Amino acid sequence: MPRSTVPAPTTPFTGRFQSGLASAVHTATLMTFFAASSAPTPLYRLYQTSWAFSPMLLTTIFSAYALALLVALLSAGALSDYIGRRPVISLALVLELLAMGVFLGAVSPTWLIAARILQGLATGLAAASIGAALLDLHHERGALTNSIAPMVGMALGALGASALLRFAPAPLHTVYALLLVAFMAEMGLTWCTPETAMRRPGALASLRPNIVIPAQARAALLAVTPINVAIWMLGGFYLSLMPSLIAQVTHSSSVWLGGLAVAALTLSGAVAIMAARGRPAFFALLTGGVMLALGVLAILLGVRAGLAAILLTGSVLAGVGFGAGFLGALRTVMPLAAPHERAGLMAAFYIECYLANSLPAIAAGYLVRRAGLLATANIYGVTIIILTLLAVTLAIVNRRRIPIRQPASCTAR
Repeated sequence: MPRSTVPAPTTPFTGRFQSGLASAVHTATLMTFFAASSAPTPLYRLYQTSWAFSPMLLTTIFSAYALALLVALLSAGALSDYIGRRPVISLALVLELLAMGVFLGAVSPTWLIAARILQGLATGLAAASIGAALLDLHHERGALTNSIAPMVGMALGALGASALLRFAPAPLHTVYALLLVAFMAEMGLTWCTPETAMRRPGALASLRPNIVIPAQARAALLAVTPINVAIWMLGGFYLSLMPSLIAQVTHSSSVWLGGLAVAALTLSGAVAIMAARGRPAFFALLTGGVMLALGVLAILLGVRAGLAAILLTGSVLAGVGFGAGFLGALRTVMPLAAPHERAGLMAAFYIECYLANSLPAIAAGYLVRRAGLLATANIYGVTIIILTLLAVTLAIVNRRRIPIRQPASCTAR
């Protein structure tokens, strides 16, 4: 979310080198948070085999993270503006360390839900405070990093967990032990970076969510809702049920396919954001809608044919649609808000994102029990395609109302 900042009067470091070092630390920390968020995805099948729980419970475990992250963003997203960046980043790291501990000690699905709630709260705090710190250090580079680092982090988390699942002993513990060590190191490094926000009164008042959609932005938000819901629906499915779907349709026991599918989606999304960041919002929306529809269509064809190559190709195409569509939606909506209205509008935007990320996934888990995984995937995919076609139509109809240029800050997460 956009943040107003006041530089601290003194910092332990000064100069370009120290600023670059601080940016590197914050970028690595942000990527590690999102790597940890996707690391359980390749492991869910192993958890299911060990504890024999349903697909609906699996999607509930995933959705607990998304909803907790949303709560953290809405209630404490501005906290670092009042008490400083480093204290909030440290609080996020403490919560994440607790989450890793719960994962390490997990003996039932209930433990996984608790760990994911802690992880969601931690990641929400980290995304807001680290994102603000990166913007403090360099506005344009910080905005780009905030957009790309989460996607790269999720790709690394999924691939890293897949590698440990294949080669490491006790993968259900090794993954979280390594992440725990990484977060402990980043805790120390965080306090070697300069504080970039001055303490000021109002911290308690800032915990009250400020959700206001300006009148002039309501039509635009409604117009981008189909693409926004579609891309976050797809993300929720990938991070919960996609590994199980790939294993079922390809009849493969490879631990790599689930991680590769997530990485294909997120890395191509990051590339799309980089490629489209200087292009008009209409171009990003149109590209996002078309590529998302083509990608999901390829995924459904891959499901029908049982071919991993087609599934992964569809994941790349859909990832391009994800990145471009997300960027286009932000660039369409955010310029319509005055500076004092941006936080409230961004809160509403993120409510839509994370509800679309979690609630359809839970519904899919329920449907799997009634109709099976293949039928659920088809229904889910067709729904996304319909939403993307509607989004493309709305983008064309509203082309003249879509802003031509957009400040870089609105690309930040």
